[in-house]
Amino acid sequence: MKQILQNLSTGESELIEAPAPQMRSGQVLIDSTVSLISTGTERMLVDFGRAGLISKARQQPEKVRQVLDKVTTDGLLTTIEAVRSKLGQPIPLGYCNVGVVHESGAQGFRVGDRVVSNGPHADVVSVPKNLCAHIPQGVSDEAAAFTVVASIGLQGIRLAQPTLGESFVVTGIGLIGLLTVQMLLAQGCRVMAVDFDTAKLELARLFGAEVCNLGAGEDPVAAGMAFSRGAGVDGVIVTASTESSDPITQAARMCRKRARIVLVGVTGLELNRADFYEKELSFQVSCSYGPGRYDPAYEEAGQDYPLGFVRWTEQRNFEAVLDLLARGSLNVEPLISHRISFEQAPKAYDVLSTDKSALGIILTYEHALKPRHVSRVDLGKFAGKAQPSGDPVVGFIGAGNYASRMLIPAFKAARAGLHTISSNGGTNALLHGRSGGFETATSDTDALISDAEINTVAIVTRHNSHARLTAQALRAGKHVFVEKPLALTHDELELVRAAHAASGRQLMVGFNRRFAPQVQTMKKLLGSINAPKSFIMVMNAGAIPAGHWTQDRKVGGGRIIGEACHYIDLMRYLAGAPITSVHARRLGDTNSEAVTEDKAAVVLGFADGSFGTIHYLANGGVSFPKERVEVFVGGRTLQLSNFLKLRGFNWPNFKNQNLWRQDKGQAACAAAFLSAIKTGGDAPIPADELFEVARVTLEVAEQLRSQA
Repeated sequence: MKQILQNLSTGESELIEAPAPQMRSGQVLIDSTVSLISTGTERMLVDFGRAGLISKARQQPEKVRQVLDKVTTDGLLTTIEAVRSKLGQPIPLGYCNVGVVHESGAQGFRVGDRVVSNGPHADVVSVPKNLCAHIPQGVSDEAAAFTVVASIGLQGIRLAQPTLGESFVVTGIGLIGLLTVQMLLAQGCRVMAVDFDTAKLELARLFGAEVCNLGAGEDPVAAGMAFSRGAGVDGVIVTASTESSDPITQAARMCRKRARIVLVGVTGLELNRADFYEKELSFQVSCSYGPGRYDPAYEEAGQDYPLGFVRWTEQRNFEAVLDLLARGSLNVEPLISHRISFEQAPKAYDVLSTDKSALGIILTYEHALKPRHVSRVDLGKFAGKAQPSGDPVVGFIGAGNYASRMLIPAFKAARAGLHTISSNGGTNALLHGRSGGFETATSDTDALISDAEINTVAIVTRHNSHARLTAQALRAGKHVFVEKPLALTHDELELVRAAHAASGRQLMVGFNRRFAPQVQTMKKLLGSINAPKSFIMVMNAGAIPAGHWTQDRKVGGGRIIGEACHYIDLMRYLAGAPITSVHARRLGDTNSEAVTEDKAAVVLGFADGSFGTIHYLANGGVSFPKERVEVFVGGRTLQLSNFLKLRGFNWPNFKNQNLWRQDKGQAACAAAFLSAIKTGGDAPIPADELFEVARVTLEVAEQLRSQA
């Protein structure tokens, strides 16, 4: 599979060859024939990437505030590494795709169907069913490529609610603006187009609109009043992209009383209250291509909204645009300014940056189909070719942010043989396999697990796949490192326990905090005192939206199972005794899943008389440190703040251990696991403790969920 990516650090566009995505339930696998470069959105991304750091910061002041907060809590060096990693991750470009169904895992779509989707610029795309629509007969692939971008304008029109005969102004006559003009005309409205570009205004005039040329010094407010015969226009749809607030101010001043203004593009929003107050104007910001956008249940899980309650969703807006194209109510041929072969796609982005008159840039996919569907790409960089027999030869399943930033570097630093990396979509496997020094990138996880050259598997996927993949890898005779949590249910936990017992292989869960250097110091100090201990652990976890996958009990398991398990393990390690009692209490009186999983206190009792409290809280201040651990024992106290500062109170011969950058033990955790494989020694974390912590974590979640 070939795909276009953009580097946010440099702004450079790259055509890569990656493993083709695998078919997944509820999705449609498409062989691309045409895609459309959205000149507004994609030019903005390219220009942002090519800007310097200072310019990037000016464009995103809210991100700068987040960075400063992170410096305060996590330290300067940790923050710099995180920002560099974020900017260094290439992003896929494009969202206007046309192609033919290669394979379908979704009801209503069959092999051979012509479809549009919001897939990226790639010769193979895998798209959830609600983000695809069938192309009617008579609509060419090139015309259909405008469907998704036209749906952005259509959603703005739906919010404006125009009626037959009303007068509307469209400000900003780029690609979306010209499509919006045509759709308003098709609705029976009178339309005036406002822009600085004479050529684009001539296109709007060709479609039937009146025009106001800002580049020629024309006054848009006066033009709007004249266009509306002195009454004021009924509505304005702003599709411009500018930092200025002028388009909104001008829109308000040309409107009649109780008119509607909808912002589809991006503008400044320094508004004059009097402009809106005296006329009781309605102002609304339109969200992309319609209801369902950014809703994981709709977009990812395929749960449609009932037609009787939500008439127009993303998919139905696609279908409406396609119907307009089929009837000839939308004429997109004059909007095509360039046709470029997909294999020359980087050239298209040079055109996008240098030719500001470019409108519709069509990418054509004319190369053969069979070579697109290769699940394995040779990178030729295997770091383990000279590994001695029996040393770890590792396959990574999962190539997300945590894998790329933390685990792959940790395994590489421990001199593991990095053989194959896999991801469902293929692209991340290629990118992180290339930078990490792997021999192969793949999208076929089963093939990775069954590969005889691989004796160790690292699993860094979404939580609902951990138990299944761990059991599968253990049954295949592999040593397994799996990121927390080990399982989401007791049945899953027993599945892993049985597979491990029969395998004779090493099993490790990524409980890295017990390997952090300051925690190792705490463990050594506590080992000198034979007395029960009292623990107070605080995780200022921060709020995550209820719709995020980590909050979904079936996918992420909820935040207690997904993250608080770290502290259950850490307390078990520092106590050095089995957990004998579990009590949990959540904050709040509602039975919302988000409340249940986000804010809770957990009290654990241990066989030696120790006890401790874990406060997992999502309602704290973002500038407050994320993690704090305190231990009280024998008239002495240890306090660890955010894995940066460790202080001892009344502790003979120990006062503090401070670090320049956070070290939560990821590198030491991986090194201990790999060393145990090399030497055949004991597991770094005894299996009984892994299963104990997993069981207790599940009990905590069950208690919280049972509270009315």
